[in-house]
Amino acid sequence: MTDDRPIGIFDSGIGGLTVLAALTTRLPHERFIYLGDTARLPYGTKSAETVKRYALRAGLYLAEHNIKMLVVACNTASAAALPVLAHALTVPVVGVVDPGARAAASHSGGRIGVIATESTIASGAYERAVRSLRPDATVVARSCPLFVPLAEEGWFDHPVTHEVARIYLQPLVEEGIDTLILGCTHYPLLRPAIASVLGAAVRLIDSASAVAEVVAKTVAAARGDYDGGSGVVELLVTDAAARFSRIARLIVPEHSGQLKLVDLPL
Repeated sequence: MTDDRPIGIFDSGIGGLTVLAALTTRLPHERFIYLGDTARLPYGTKSAETVKRYALRAGLYLAEHNIKMLVVACNTASAAALPVLAHALTVPVVGVVDPGARAAASHSGGRIGVIATESTIASGAYERAVRSLRPDATVVARSCPLFVPLAEEGWFDHPVTHEVARIYLQPLVEEGIDTLILGCTHYPLLRPAIASVLGAAVRLIDSASAVAEVVAKTVAAARGDYDGGSGVVELLVTDAAARFSRIARLIVPEHSGQLKLVDLPL
C-alpha cells in the first residue's frame, strides 16, 4: 500500500523553498503543498509564544488539506514550536534543526559556527543539538537579522549583501570555525556572499538535503511513499504573491506558476 496524500511544508516566506527543492529532487513522485506565511514574515524577530501561535495556525491549516506529514521548513518555528505541532497534529512532524546539527557534527573538526535569526539563536536549539552529538565541540552562534529581508528582496549576490555578510561573519572567521550551519532556510540563498567571506576552508551546512533524507525515510517507514505520481506541487502564500512568485521562479522554476493567495483562520 502507498499513500498519495501530499506532504505539507511551511515557512514564513521563501526560505523554505530551498527545502522544497531538495524534497522534490529526492522524492520526485510525491505531492507537496507549500505554505509561505508571508503576511507574518519574519518569524525570526518574534517572541517564542508568537512563533508558536503562528506555527500552529500554519500547521493546522495544512492538516486540513489531508497531508500525511508536516515539514517545518523554518528554523525559528522548528526551534520554538516543534513539540506543540507534534502534539496538535496526528501526522509525523519533521523540523530542520536536528538534521542540520547532525550534518555539522559529523563533518566538523570541532569548531562549529551557527548563524540564524534572533529567535533561533536566543532559543539555543542548535547549540543543544550539536553538543548532544559532539560534547567536545566549540559552538559559536551569531544572529544575522538582515539576511532574511535581503533574501526576500532577491539580493542573493548583491554588493550590499556581501558587505552585510562581511560585517556579520568576520567575528566567526576570527573564531576559527571550520563548519558553519546556515540556521535559517533563507540563508542558503545567500551562499555566494557567505562563502566569499568564510573562504573555501569552511564547510557550509544547508539542512535541506539532510531534511529530505529524513522525510524519505519517515514516509517509507510508514509505508507512505508514493512512486506513481507526477510530483504535483501546490504553492500557497498569505501575502505578497507577486514578490513570492518572482523569487520562486529562481528556486523552483518548474513549480512557480502554481501559486494561490490564502488567508489563515484566526
